[in-house]
Formats: sequence, C-alpha cells, structure tokens
Amino acid sequence: MQKTIDVEQILETIVAKDTRYPREAYYFVREALDVAQRKFTKSASKSGKDKPAHVSGQQLLEGIRAHALEQFGPLTLMVLADWGIHRGEDFGEIVFNMVESSLLGKTENDSRDDFKGGYDFFTAFRKPYLPKAKVAELKPKSEPVN
Repeated sequence: MQKTIDVEQILETIVAKDTRYPREAYYFVREALDVAQRKFTKSASKSGKDKPAHVSGQQLLEGIRAHALEQFGPLTLMVLADWGIHRGEDFGEIVFNMVESSLLGKTENDSRDDFKGGYDFFTAFRKPYLPKAKVAELKPKSEPVN
C-alpha cells in the first residue's frame, strides 16, 4: 500500500512554522525542480528509470531562473521580492523546508550551502529585459593602463 502525501497540509505546516515565504513560492520551486530535472537529466529518462533524477543545488537554481523568466518575464524580480526571495540562499531555505517535511528528497552530499552564490538576481532576472544600450552601459569599463 502506497502512502499518500497531503501536500496542502504539509505546506500549511511549513508556512506556519517558517513565515518568510508564502505557499506560492513552494509551489513555484517544485515546478522549477521539474524544469531542472528535464533539462539536466535527459539521459536518466532515456534509461527507463521511474525515479526522478537528482539535480544539484546549482542545477536547481538554473531551473528556477529559466522557469521564473518563462512564467513572470520582466516582473520576475518583483514577484520574487513579494515572496521574500532576494538571493539563491532563499531558494535553499525553501528547498530544505520541503526536504525536512519529506516533500523532496536529498542525497547525503546536499546542503543549504549548495545554493550560495548561484547568481546575481539583477543579472539573472532583469538584465535579459533591458534595452541593448542599457546593458552596454552596465558593463564595467576597463581602466586605462598607466
């Protein structure tokens, strides 16, 4: 007999215990995990495994970036800020809240630290929508050699 997981009830418990992030952020991260698994584990699905393949924290961050840009476009930074998410570490907190509640699995090598220094949010979520001239202005200018 397979045990049924009541995701709604578990998420209710998570957001009651850790009020930093709303329920929508957890659903979004779960969807982004699917994106990351499709992107980074194509060979595993071809081998006929039924079990979803593992992705690293950095791969999940890339899946989150791709999914956020697809779902929210130029409003991504605003949506994430509204959810209290300002850096990769926030995604790590969400993921590990889900791990600790058995909504996600992890390997013995996975940790919250895997989400540190993933990417600069401005560069990842805003820069793709800036006019080309504005992007050129943001590039660091090389210093003249004396």
